[in-house]
Amino acid sequence: MIPVCRLEELPEGESVRVDVEPPIAVFNADGELYAIDDTCTHQDASLSEGFLEGCLVECPLHEASFDLRTGRPTCLPARRAVRTHRVTVDDGMIHVHRSDEENVAA
Repeated sequence: MIPVCRLEELPEGESVRVDVEPPIAVFNADGELYAIDDTCTHQDASLSEGFLEGCLVECPLHEASFDLRTGRPTCLPARRAVRTHRVTVDDGMIHVHRSDEENVAA
């Protein structure tokens, strides 16, 4: 379990990068919290710096888009999914539960 930040520190429509190895991006998409690996599978760009619209994040480098719920890319140039992670809130603190390597959608 990785502590991220207080819930009030991550407003709707925002994201935060968690500096672990590999980095994780946590998003507040319309009040729902999602966590994915922060690095785009097309090229090494930080998804936490991408454009968030609903449950989709667009890579800031080449406009690949990923579904935060599944990690799957929704358009080219990305072809591989990013790993998703479970998010919980305990006493106002956001935590990420890192997923194992098998948790990558095809």
